[in-house]
Amino acid sequence: MTSAADRRQMKSAARLYAVQALFQMEQSGQTVDAVRREFETWRFGASYEEGEELAEGDVDLFRATLETAVNLQARIDQMTDRALVAKWPIARIDPTLRALFRAAGAELVDSKTPPKVVINEYVDVAKAFFPEGREPKFVNAVLDHMAREAKPEAF
Repeated sequence: MTSAADRRQMKSAARLYAVQALFQMEQSGQTVDAVRREFETWRFGASYEEGEELAEGDVDLFRATLETAVNLQARIDQMTDRALVAKWPIARIDPTLRALFRAAGAELVDSKTPPKVVINEYVDVAKAFFPEGREPKFVNAVLDHMAREAKPEAF
């Protein structure tokens, strides 16, 4: 039986993997099915000879996030565009942030997870990718705007 802390860690890992998978899809042109299989086979809980071990991820959350991000990409990108400054459309932002906004947008649009939890989780993902930068604050502001549009009843 997994504890609540283990389940939270697995969800956090799934969110990080979803951002990485969406980034990889955009950069490589691979299909969602190919990237999903690769991540589930080679990353979820994988161990390497060097002793490095990757976290076990919540497969259901990972799959749902990828599918929703791909199927509702236009809607999610439009929400992101509205949250960004007019001079910075989503096409001009860092591809890692673009993948992050798509993954977070998928959860904001199509999950029962409270928006504040989604925002906090993806700000943590941003901190993992940009530990020294201002990006986590930027992510927080954009996701707050997106959440208010996606789930106004939550605020």
